[in-house]
Amino acid sequence: MKEIILLTISGEDKPGVTSAMTQILAEYHLNILDIGQAVIHNTLSLGILVEVTHQAESSPMLRDVLFKAHELNMNIRFQPIEAASYAHWVEGQGKSRHIITLLSRKLSAHHIAAVTRIAADHGLNIDNISRLSGRISLDDQPSRSKACVEFSVRGAPRDTAALRAEFLKVASDLDIDIAFQEDNIYRRNRRLVVFDMDSTLIEAEVIDELAKEAGVGEQVAEITEAAMRGEIDFNESFRRRMALLKGLDVSVLESIAERLPMTEGAEQLVANLKALGFKTAILSGGFNYFAERLQKRLGFDYVYANDLDVVDGKVTGEVKGAIVNGERKAELLRSIAEKEGIRLEQTIAVGDGANDLPMLSIAGLGIAFRAKPLVRQSAKQSISTLGLDGILYLIGFRDRDTLEGEQ
Repeated sequence: MKEIILLTISGEDKPGVTSAMTQILAEYHLNILDIGQAVIHNTLSLGILVEVTHQAESSPMLRDVLFKAHELNMNIRFQPIEAASYAHWVEGQGKSRHIITLLSRKLSAHHIAAVTRIAADHGLNIDNISRLSGRISLDDQPSRSKACVEFSVRGAPRDTAALRAEFLKVASDLDIDIAFQEDNIYRRNRRLVVFDMDSTLIEAEVIDELAKEAGVGEQVAEITEAAMRGEIDFNESFRRRMALLKGLDVSVLESIAERLPMTEGAEQLVANLKALGFKTAILSGGFNYFAERLQKRLGFDYVYANDLDVVDGKVTGEVKGAIVNGERKAELLRSIAEKEGIRLEQTIAVGDGANDLPMLSIAGLGIAFRAKPLVRQSAKQSISTLGLDGILYLIGFRDRDTLEGEQ
């Protein structure tokens, strides 16, 4: 009669533990039904689920494994598994799987407890927990540190909308970010990332900076805020703001471009995406003059933005061609994906304003970055706590996988 036994080995991590244990199992010609290993702060936890066939006897094998564990100064526990229990476990492999990603400057037990409670309340079972961020020094300042834990969960939530709403509320209350994604082939095979520019890649709204130079800063800023909140149609708000810039001397563009602050993590993110073979694009309701500067600096593959209309060195208050609004951004995302032979499920879109929602909604992964409440609630995912390089965690990369981690 076949037996199924779970071996759980724990103790100080050292080379050769897994090799020594499996060598004994090999001598008894055992089948490995499952195996998993984790190391936390030099403490090893190794689990091996074995099938003892009719050719082998469990007692001598258990004796030899026990002696080897004692020799290696490891603790070991044996647990018989009933055939019905094993069959039920096998049947569970067909259930849907999701990934919950928890991001913060520093993680606390309160954060973990809140996220896992919500998952449990919605019928999700945690199969695996992994730390994606690097090891955190006790001296790291919260303002610049990064912490990320990924939970692989099994099962389908009873109410996905309610689950997302609870995650969003907890994220806001605890000043953390929580992403919930289906764990499918597309999540592991993204190939195109498109970005809004203003307040996404750069920590400014260029049109507001132009307005300051024109002496109409407050007026334009008020219209910009209303548009980003979705209170005013983007095309209408854009025309009203542009009209206020009429007569501005184009000589100010250079000085504005020089002082625009790059968003935290933007350079690291784009450098890693390029190194990993992703295509990247800027789809902006701002202006080509500034977007092309970013393209030259960071190496974007595509840039689409508005062209300022200039006559005799002065801004006319209009733009050339059609305005790059929300609908146009979504069209451009589709167009670039088609040109590159990439499915929409393999795309990522990142933006902060209401005019970014159309592209966020059709992308495989739409991310509201440091966005207004309306946009955060409407987007599939959001990041408000970390910099743009936090997006690497959402596509499953660990710090050690990145260019920075290789240094």
